[in-house]
Amino acid sequence: MFNLHGPCIPVSLYPFFDLMKFLIKPTVFILCLLPAAWLCWGVYLAFSGGENLLGPDPAQYLSLQTGEWAIRLLIASLAITPLRYLLNMPSLFRFRRMIGLYAYFYVFLHLIVFLWFLLGWDFSAVGREISERPYITIGFAAFVLLTPLAATSFNAAQRKLGRNWKRLHRLTYACAILACMHVIWIVRSSYFDAVLYGGLTLVFLGYRVLRKYSPAVQKFSLLR
Repeated sequence: MFNLHGPCIPVSLYPFFDLMKFLIKPTVFILCLLPAAWLCWGVYLAFSGGENLLGPDPAQYLSLQTGEWAIRLLIASLAITPLRYLLNMPSLFRFRRMIGLYAYFYVFLHLIVFLWFLLGWDFSAVGREISERPYITIGFAAFVLLTPLAATSFNAAQRKLGRNWKRLHRLTYACAILACMHVIWIVRSSYFDAVLYGGLTLVFLGYRVLRKYSPAVQKFSLLR
């Protein structure tokens, strides 16, 4: 991140900035967890006869919300690399693994909602749903591809896989594209979200391609 202890920062403010740097990562962690906590609270109230926070169709609401947060966080993880170079903030990489794991967490919740509330744990229907509904086929494919990425996101796996770790984790790009296709396929009315997610994905992936082949893009930064 910026050199917070540079000559323009008074010495008296050093402890404040150190505290802010210390608090940023836990804050991001809690913010990513809040949507899941809210949904779990809504499920608890629904089963305990309390206030209905999930709307007239709780299963649909839970499926929509877990899916929305999954793709939002997946796209946020893709945004880290462009922002790191454009803003000249290497410390942004500290958040990429956590945000990526949270994306997988919400994908997993999305799958649980599908199995529990929509299929009633009828595993015999899973294969039929995957084969007969293309959007479920695409969504399940994204989940399958994300699973090894989550399992190998830790330092020990990175050291063991070596250069293959980067090759494996490029599957994130395919997962993001599949997630956008999943959203587009299930849209019934407004395509705003689908266009937004698809557009952001294209921008972040396109930046990577340009940076790889264009020296001008490699040198460009909004902040020095």
